[in-house]
Amino acid sequence: MAESSVPASSVPSSRRRTLLAGVGAACAAALAGCARYNSNSGIAAAPPASTSSAAAGSTASSGTGAAASSGPAALTTTSQVPVGGGQILTAAKVVVTQPQAGTFKAFSAVCTHQGCIVATVANGTIDCPCHGSKFAIATGAVVNGPAATPLPPVSIQVQGTSIVQG
Repeated sequence: MAESSVPASSVPSSRRRTLLAGVGAACAAALAGCARYNSNSGIAAAPPASTSSAAAGSTASSGTGAAASSGPAALTTTSQVPVGGGQILTAAKVVVTQPQAGTFKAFSAVCTHQGCIVATVANGTIDCPCHGSKFAIATGAVVNGPAATPLPPVSIQVQGTSIVQG
């Protein structure tokens, strides 16, 4: 008669609660993983700049330490960005292009499709290796999907032969 003391309806209810709790925990874990992955999709302007400045100041490999501390650190130089091409700066998550001689543009190097870092600049496009998205070097506009939105522009300035973020 011990079996009759436990109502049959409470057993399925507790199983449902256990199942729902497990599903809820799995969903929370999946969303947390996505949030961490997606939090890297922006341009990391502040942390790389301070890391670069600290490294430049301690090693003095980028020229004078005073220049590095008085202004933004150089992303690259004009001679390192080919006309009709570009240079991908993975640490700064920036791609600098030169669509026409003397015209420099910069965009986020993070593909707007799924957050991969773009890998090449060739034939007038910035190319993502993950799923084949291509972006125009002059505007960052999508030339070939699956990405649906353009690469966000990054503000840069040419100071002599240096290209700085700003």
